[in-house]
Amino acid sequence: MKKYNTIACIVSVVLLMSTLSACSQISNNLDGEESLETQDTTIGQEDTTTTQDIQASITTISTDVTTTVSNNLTVLDESSTSSVVTDDDSSTLSTTTASAIPVDGIASSSGSVVQSISLSKTSVTIEVGESDMPIVTMYPTDADDKSEIWNTSNPQIATVDDKGNITGISEGSCTVTVTAKANTSVYAEISVTVVAKQETQQNTDDTVTEPTYIDGILIVNKTYALPSDYNPYDGDIAPEVQEAFNTMEQDARAEGLTLYISSGFRSYDYQAGLYERYAQRDGYDKADTYSARAGHSEHQTGLCFDLNTIDDSFADTAEGKWVAENCYKYGFIVRYPEGKEDKTGYQYEPWHLRYLGVELATKVYNSGLCLEEYLGITSEYAD
Repeated sequence: MKKYNTIACIVSVVLLMSTLSACSQISNNLDGEESLETQDTTIGQEDTTTTQDIQASITTISTDVTTTVSNNLTVLDESSTSSVVTDDDSSTLSTTTASAIPVDGIASSSGSVVQSISLSKTSVTIEVGESDMPIVTMYPTDADDKSEIWNTSNPQIATVDDKGNITGISEGSCTVTVTAKANTSVYAEISVTVVAKQETQQNTDDTVTEPTYIDGILIVNKTYALPSDYNPYDGDIAPEVQEAFNTMEQDARAEGLTLYISSGFRSYDYQAGLYERYAQRDGYDKADTYSARAGHSEHQTGLCFDLNTIDDSFADTAEGKWVAENCYKYGFIVRYPEGKEDKTGYQYEPWHLRYLGVELATKVYNSGLCLEEYLGITSEYAD
């Protein structure tokens, strides 16, 4: 419909231009004829009568063309403000409103709106008191507003905060929904199952009462543990760590890269449940190569975090390569470097960064050593 109205409008304008051109030509001819009146009075009188008739016809034509153009523009304007869309999966009709549609039918480029949402996971199983946070990606990625609205179908089963952190409250199942704030018709759902908290069977040192510092550096690894109640930043990463990340993220973004924290602080209890699930799945020996036992996780310090996709493939991404080469400039080191598994006690984790401050991080980076080597310490469980 918009297409035909546009064509009608264009045709009308062409007719108007043609008419005006004709008017100009006739006017010129009339001027020439009026100059002949001195030679032939009779002819001049006939020309005067003819001129009046022609001018009246031109006025009528111009009025008709102007009215047609005006009507077509009005129809086009009205048809561009609303359209009826039929959903192929439903007989119901829904009305959508389009804004700022130019006369030529080309959509405005003033900004893009979220059209779809992708989740890193569509279902989660967590224990009572445990939390999980799926990663959200909105498309197009250059949308002007990618704000999220989070809701839970049953807050008695699981709650969700405005960042998408889902926490188990009691046993049962519910659905958590994330909606695009700028386009509430676009949303995605996560099926949440909350199970009873399981007792862990891992070996931990319950006698630890104080964290360990070596050369002024807080150390947490397989040799050195944290007290079970250690939580200095109220369940979050340290403010200076967040500030350093923000600066790094902004500089990376300026180079067309995307960095985000996918896992920050983890409590003693959270880590206990996480490690146990890995151990049940892969066995304790295998779990020990990539997951820390409760009290031995750097995540409990509030001084580290995992970036983007927690997967070996992160190392080969543009972001992974940039982080490896530049993170020390912001006070971070790749805590578990490649080829240092026998020193750190863990497999290579290109996504795991530890904050040391710019001066120390630069020294460790330039040394080519992992933190254990740099400080001359071990990372081995007592058992």
